[in-house]
Amino acid sequence: MNLIVDVGNTFVKFAVFSNGKLKERIVGEVNDFSELAIDVLKAYPRIDKAIISSVGKLKTAHIKTLKSKVNVIVLSHELKLPFINLYATPKTLGVDRIALVCGSVEQFPNNNVLIIDAGTCITYDFVNAKNEYLGGAISPGIRLRYRTLNNLTANLPLLDTHLPEDILGNSTQNSIHSGVVFGVLKEIDGVIDEYAKKYSDLTVILTGGDTNFLSNQLKNSIFANSNFLLEGLNFILEYNSQ
Repeated sequence: MNLIVDVGNTFVKFAVFSNGKLKERIVGEVNDFSELAIDVLKAYPRIDKAIISSVGKLKTAHIKTLKSKVNVIVLSHELKLPFINLYATPKTLGVDRIALVCGSVEQFPNNNVLIIDAGTCITYDFVNAKNEYLGGAISPGIRLRYRTLNNLTANLPLLDTHLPEDILGNSTQNSIHSGVVFGVLKEIDGVIDEYAKKYSDLTVILTGGDTNFLSNQLKNSIFANSNFLLEGLNFILEYNSQ
């Protein structure tokens, strides 16, 4: 039984996998890492190995807490990975993006795959049919766009995410919703279209915190899977445990 730990800047996700299947996912604040880890291990005493993926700042003491209980792998570019990394700066490739690429190689081997992770940032990652990672793009996510409009202007309010009924905003609030949400949707569809021009057999995966909000609004055909990163991490753990 495997424990997958995905650490962000504020929140941490603990996911328990058994025989390749996700059994439970727990989300909490990073500051509560040790307590949450101990609770999960008590609830699932058969966990014998774990992987940590951290894009935030995880204290050494937190890692030690987990290592004292189970065998732990910390994800980095130095691990054995199931793809050829052709990124010009491989050491700077985020561990979250590494996990997504690994998930695509496992679930869609020998395919041209575009993985879109819609969270704080929207990342685009492309793997070709030779399992070569070529790179992608990074842009601001939905909430980041709302916050930026509020933080960097004098009068624009901070709004909750809302799907506008029309592209024509008839008030300041509706104009913000239209600009942010339709802007993201048109961006994602536009990026998919550009990749599809070059790779006619393109497979597109949408994941991340905004998966459910966006998936039904896109014109392009996609596979929506909000747990894709966790599944990729579980694959890396198994791949490095053989």
